[in-house]
Amino acid sequence: MAQFTLYNKHNAPPNNDIITRVDCDCEHVPLCSVNDVQLRFLVPDDLTEVRTLCQEWFPIDYPLSWYEDITSSSRFFALAAVYNLAIIGLIVAEIKPYRNVNKEVIANISDSDEFYTRLSGFPMQDKGILPDSMGRTADVGYILSLGVHRSHRRNGIGSLLLDALMNHLTTVERHAVKAIFLHTLTTNQPAIFFYEKRRFTLHSFLPYYYNIRGKGKDGFTYVTYINGGHPPWTLLDHFKHYASKLRHTGSLCVWMVSRVQQMVRWFYHKLLTRFNAIE
Repeated sequence: MAQFTLYNKHNAPPNNDIITRVDCDCEHVPLCSVNDVQLRFLVPDDLTEVRTLCQEWFPIDYPLSWYEDITSSSRFFALAAVYNLAIIGLIVAEIKPYRNVNKEVIANISDSDEFYTRLSGFPMQDKGILPDSMGRTADVGYILSLGVHRSHRRNGIGSLLLDALMNHLTTVERHAVKAIFLHTLTTNQPAIFFYEKRRFTLHSFLPYYYNIRGKGKDGFTYVTYINGGHPPWTLLDHFKHYASKLRHTGSLCVWMVSRVQQMVRWFYHKLLTRFNAIE
């Protein structure tokens, strides 16, 4: 797993420890090492920079209130990857009770409020991420955004950010988090390839989930399981479970018959020995 340094923005390393700044508009320049990247949580001072980056990276026009929240509220896991004092990548996630995933959201909300409204609920297609028995007490992690500046892609920055989230959610304190899921456009092939490579699996198809510039766009839900979480069982899973039980029961029956046979032989031997002694 990639190594990184986590630091506070107000205690950043001195300039002589940082490689020369890479201009955002230049050609792709690989980093000397992923270890040259520092990770830190977003702070209110990042709002303008983060907003500019998201407007370049994503087709969705996030409302200002969203930027205010992710840069100031502890409700979000909002982590930035920093290179030469500039943010080159970020991941924003939230932990929610799984029962909230079952809340249906009004579809096709107009303007930029459409995305922000979805922060309080999810489409009904996502309700089958966890079994009902597990979901009553479980939490889930939801990735709202994950992006890397085009000048620094394919350097492992996205994996670095995702690893940080995974490490955060697999601690003892977060054991109740049983799954991490996200939504992405069906046409976003680089994102789909990235998440599938990281063992996320396709969960559901979301027709017209996104409202981008007044047009409905289809989406996918991708999910991965952590801390012992698993998807609801299918009929095949139940069949395999009971078949395993039968195999185990069959082995147990064989063992019991063997023990009974041993006891019968022992009893017969003792009886025969006593009968011979009497004679």
